[in-house]
Amino acid sequence: MTVATVKYLQTPTSNAWIEQAIAHLDTILLDHSHCERKAAGVALNLMCRYPSNTELVYQLTAIAREELEHFDRVNQILERRGIPLAPLPAPPYGAGLKAKVRRNEPERLLDSLLVSGLIEARSHERLGLLADRLDDRELAAFYRSLMASEARHYGAYWVLATTYFDRDAVTERLEELAAVESELLATLHPEPRIHS
Repeated sequence: MTVATVKYLQTPTSNAWIEQAIAHLDTILLDHSHCERKAAGVALNLMCRYPSNTELVYQLTAIAREELEHFDRVNQILERRGIPLAPLPAPPYGAGLKAKVRRNEPERLLDSLLVSGLIEARSHERLGLLADRLDDRELAAFYRSLMASEARHYGAYWVLATTYFDRDAVTERLEELAAVESELLATLHPEPRIHS
C-alpha cells in the first residue's frame, strides 16, 4: 500500500513502524481497543457540541455506532488471546493534532473534522499494512475487514467539512494539518501504538 492510495496523507508509514507493530501485537491490539473507544467518543462529543448541525449528527451517529462495534470486536479478540484490558500511555500523536485545533468557532469545527479525518485516514493505511504483513491469518482478516469502514469514516469527515465550509478553505487547512500529522509520525515513538 502506498500513500497515493490513502487520500489526505502526505507521507506513508515507515517500515520501522510495521516491524515494531508486528513484534508487539499484544500491545497493538490493546491500543487498537483504546483507539476505537476514543474514535466513538470523538464522534459523540462533536454531536453534543454541534447538535443543530443535522447532517453532522446524522453522519456521526453512524460513525459512533460503527466505532463501538469495532471496539467490541477488538475486545473479543483480546479476551480470546488472554490479553486483559488495561490503560496504556498515549503517544504524542493525538495530543499533537489536538493542539492545532483552533479554539474559536467556526474554525474549531473545521479543524475538529479535519483532524478526525486525518486520524481515520492513517488508521485505514496502517490497518491495511497490518493486514498485508501479518502471518496471523485471523488478525490479518480482521484488519482487512475494518479497512472499508476506516475509509468511509475519513471520507465522511471530509464531506462534513465541505458541507459546512468553502472547499478551498477546507483544502488549504487540510494541507496544513496533514503536514503536522506527518511531522508527528516522522520519529518512531518508542512504545508501539497504532498511531506512533
